[in-house]
Amino acid sequence: MEPKYRMTVEQNIFVARRNIIDYIWKSAKLEGLAVTYPDTEAIYNGMGVSGVRVSDIIAVNNLKHAWQFVLENLSYPIDYPYNCKINQLVGGNNLITNAGFLRNVPVTKGGTSWRSDIPIEPQIEEELSGIHHIENPTDRAITLMLYLMRKKMFLDGNKRTSMLAGNQVMISSGCGVISVPIDQQKDFTTMIVQFYESDDMEPLKAFVYDYCIDGISFEPVAELETHFENDYENEDDEDLEQ
Repeated sequence: MEPKYRMTVEQNIFVARRNIIDYIWKSAKLEGLAVTYPDTEAIYNGMGVSGVRVSDIIAVNNLKHAWQFVLENLSYPIDYPYNCKINQLVGGNNLITNAGFLRNVPVTKGGTSWRSDIPIEPQIEEELSGIHHIENPTDRAITLMLYLMRKKMFLDGNKRTSMLAGNQVMISSGCGVISVPIDQQKDFTTMIVQFYESDDMEPLKAFVYDYCIDGISFEPVAELETHFENDYENEDDEDLEQ
């Protein structure tokens, strides 16, 4: 699984910050939140919005804070405590019961009778360690995200937590940003259910790779410098001709 983008960390951070409201909005829509892009932008910028549920406003603000945490802690290993911290931020302000703590009760998923096992901390730590040994960063990021989605460590906010964890790997490796486009969300949700039931993540991994990675193909710095040098040389030649 070759990286779709090859950016520096600084370039990838630029892309994430430049499009962060769009990523938050798409994540909110994936969770079924009734917010428009203008609503999301207003909430992100601390402005008042009317006609939006308080819980949806809190959810958007929580995503903002979780994204800030991820972008400020890109060098930190994605271990068990890191995922707990992301979920704590995603579910803060009483949005999610026991946010940041492993659930100890069963949870269900709409559209299927499948249920995830009760999470066990040592097992999660061992499985995360195995994922971290995947050499290809894009493969590692998508695998981590889908593993966490199916593991359902927390009572709620698992997709948001999982996607943020996957994006920490993506951005820290300069491989882009995982974000599910609005017109692909129905198919993504359908494939998640199939993945939960089959425990075969390969079809969904391919879907995420093909449709859900955003980024910019920056021109290499060396080529940019050559381009600028040529421009300046041409200008000097024109001056001499005059």
